[in-house]
Amino acid sequence: MAVLLLLLALAAPRLASAHEIRPALIQIIETGSGRYDVVWKQPMVGDMTVHMVPHLSSGVIDRAPSSQSGSPGFVIRTWHVVGGPPLDGQTVSIEGLPQTVTDVLMRVTTADGKTVNDVIRPADPSRKLALAGPQGLRIPAYVALGIGHILTGADHLMFVLGLLLLIGPSWRLVKAVSAFTVAHSITLALAALGFVHFPSAIIEALVALSIVFVACELVPLPGRPETLTHRHPWLIAFTFGLLHGLAFAGALAQVGLPKGAEPQALLLFNVGVEIGQLMFIAVALAAIWVLRQARRRLPVDSAVFARVAPAYVIGGFAAFWLIERIFAV
Repeated sequence: MAVLLLLLALAAPRLASAHEIRPALIQIIETGSGRYDVVWKQPMVGDMTVHMVPHLSSGVIDRAPSSQSGSPGFVIRTWHVVGGPPLDGQTVSIEGLPQTVTDVLMRVTTADGKTVNDVIRPADPSRKLALAGPQGLRIPAYVALGIGHILTGADHLMFVLGLLLLIGPSWRLVKAVSAFTVAHSITLALAALGFVHFPSAIIEALVALSIVFVACELVPLPGRPETLTHRHPWLIAFTFGLLHGLAFAGALAQVGLPKGAEPQALLLFNVGVEIGQLMFIAVALAAIWVLRQARRRLPVDSAVFARVAPAYVIGGFAAFWLIERIFAV
């Protein structure tokens, strides 16, 4: 368990704010023959951006943008291309992407209304536009966004890890994870579709508070009466899952949902989140089993350390996030 916590701890400084690794967006809207608008929306951390530059293989956007603006957490650049070569067959590439952990959602709309949605990943930073082929919402696009989003959300992973340590590998864990899934699916859908609105800074602070709460429940205290969390962990998982769903929706809202396919994209994003969550739980359970086997071979009794250390490591990072986000509010 110490190794697993150490890996999260090493990642945490870079992920100090919840879901800080948000996807970028490149949107290409064709308005006529040789005419198209290219919009590049890049996430910012504070006042800083990493080096990422979009390119089309024809070179039509290798110049200063027609306009540039900012929105909370993003910088937006737009190029208006007139008299350019056809989009079909061009290659979209993102300079600097391999040096990041950021995904780029690519959304292309042709003049006759066809759409393409895809995800450009750091391991493969370019895509060739094949607009004459099948169009529409590609299943891997939003699933990949969901998986990448959850696996780069250190705060969410620590909450899931806290639940896992609190309950242990049992049917109660299945019940709690299921309740958590149902809860964040509800609020993710409501927020992403615009039915509910909450300030993202407050939600992020409450997410950190939920991790502090779970860490406190992990602390072993002699004579401590059984709490509601220990008796009905699914209820706590459901309650805090509502908050985490709103946080997920905040990241999804930054790149938006494709018009006419909002429910499908939302479902696929949520499926990706669940796949990533199950992947993390599987790895965590395997690591716990291996570390327990190794602990039995130690010459000293490390049982107390194994029970106390996770609570203080998780609680320490959660408290840091909570203080930081309160100041952000």
